[in-house]
Amino acid sequence: MTQTTATPAARLISLDLFRGATIAGMILVNNPGDELTTYSPLQHAEWNGWTPTDLVFPFFLFIVGVAMAFSFSSRLKRGESRQKLVGHVLWRGLVLFAIGMFLNGFPNHYHLSSWRVYGVLQRIAICYVITGILALWSNRRGWTVTVVGCLVGYWILMRYVPVPGFGVPTHDIPLLDPDRNLVAWLDRKLLAGHLYDVTRDPEGVISTIPAIATSLFGLLTGDWLRSARSAERKVLGMALFGTIAIAAGEIFNVWFPINKKLWTSSYVLLTAGLALLCLALSYWLVDLKQWRGRWTRFFLVFGVNAIAAYVFAEMISHCLARFSAGDGMTWQEVVYQHLFEPVASPVNASLLYAITYVLMCWLAMWVLHRKGIFLKI
Repeated sequence: MTQTTATPAARLISLDLFRGATIAGMILVNNPGDELTTYSPLQHAEWNGWTPTDLVFPFFLFIVGVAMAFSFSSRLKRGESRQKLVGHVLWRGLVLFAIGMFLNGFPNHYHLSSWRVYGVLQRIAICYVITGILALWSNRRGWTVTVVGCLVGYWILMRYVPVPGFGVPTHDIPLLDPDRNLVAWLDRKLLAGHLYDVTRDPEGVISTIPAIATSLFGLLTGDWLRSARSAERKVLGMALFGTIAIAAGEIFNVWFPINKKLWTSSYVLLTAGLALLCLALSYWLVDLKQWRGRWTRFFLVFGVNAIAAYVFAEMISHCLARFSAGDGMTWQEVVYQHLFEPVASPVNASLLYAITYVLMCWLAMWVLHRKGIFLKI
């Protein structure tokens, strides 16, 4: 990472706000005091279906695409070549992937036999690189065709391609069987021993295909926001397309269930639609109506140092969860049981721990913000 101490260039404040809220949500749901007593909205859906927690990751991928449209346009106008930008995209993707792998083992789990390869930052890196190349060397029509190809092609793969050793989905095995599906099968073939869930990985190989469509939805949205249309029309357009995408996702859910762990096509449509509605609301409030103040500052502190906030939160969390405090307990368990369990019911204590953790991370980012430090890759 590099750091800058100058004030950032003019930005879309609503996008920073949306990014900051998403990062805050990501830290919140990733750090419950006790996973067994967490409120259900703060837990991922067990398999098919969704909860508010399942919106956080796709929202961030969507934001990556939106930001890309503004960043690339600005740099091209400054005279940078497309070839130079492609080099930057590849380098940034490599660094993000490497940071993700570093976090997977941090602080003391770097065993080559079990070191997890994929993860959140790794998926962001892959989607960023592919979307970035498409942004630089294609156009809106190409992006749209790619989105349709990713969503329809992924459905065809999951619905009609036989899973070796198990058979054809819906005929020999249930559609989207947790372990007997093409995604899980290929993950085991390529990455056995390096998977998050032992038999599969929620950020695996094939499920990256529809995830690319998520970031491309963001790119299309950024292109829409960069247009010469009036601000009111931009808001109405995002609201309209968001509503259509949600409806399409719910309809597609009948044949291809909404499933975050497989990143199904219906899940992409649903989450992209909801992201569009959230961004439209943020844009209307913050950039159009100029309703800014203390309520925006909290999220903006996260929004302008998003990756730094995520990495910081993950490193502290891993240290607390992986270092022993004695008596067979980790430091996370000691902190939770001594400071939070005694003051509230189990679910409220878990929520209180998560909120406290978010505030602790915000304080660290506030120090950077106050000093004018914005960490970038």
